Amino acid sequence: MELYYTKIIESIVVITIFIGIRIAMNKLINKTIIDKVIQKSRSQLIRRVINFITLLVCTTVLMIIWGVKQSELAVFVGSILTIVGVAFFAQWSLLSNITSSIIIFFGHSVKIGDAIAIMETKDYEIRGVVMNIGLFFTKIKVIDSEEEITLPNNIFIQKTIRKLSHLKNELQDNSMINQELS
Repeated sequence: MELYYTKIIESIVVITIFIGIRIAMNKLINKTIIDKVIQKSRSQLIRRVINFITLLVCTTVLMIIWGVKQSELAVFVGSILTIVGVAFFAQWSLLSNITSSIIIFFGHSVKIGDAIAIMETKDYEIRGVVMNIGLFFTKIKVIDSEEEITLPNNIFIQKTIRKLSHLKNELQDNSMINQELS
């Protein structure tokens, strides 16, 4: 009977830590939203992915506590690590775009509404305004054109990007771009 009390207490501790991490991550995401002026829908996607990852870790720890066989747990953890490995290293994977989206959210200086130049080659660059950064794609409205470019997030983080702060002031007068951002 004492064995079950120990497992119950360990489970309560793990669940409490999980809730604490979840609250801390939500505060970090809210701070990032305020600092980078990011759309609320974008933060919800990031929040879901991070909550899923922490839930997965919590579930794994709880399975260890309650005595799931190590061979079964090894298969489960191995499968998850394989998926994460594909997400980080496979360039055309959908998981790679989701991972890149999280990296853009927390680590990239570009935010929605920024005027940017994407360096394609030494002599060619794409100038535009970031219209949306989604879970899979980043949408850019080309300056002086009606075109929109959609880049996969895993390609977007590989490009050399310059922020065009001098153009941002000029573009704020352009009502069409302001209307699309709101």
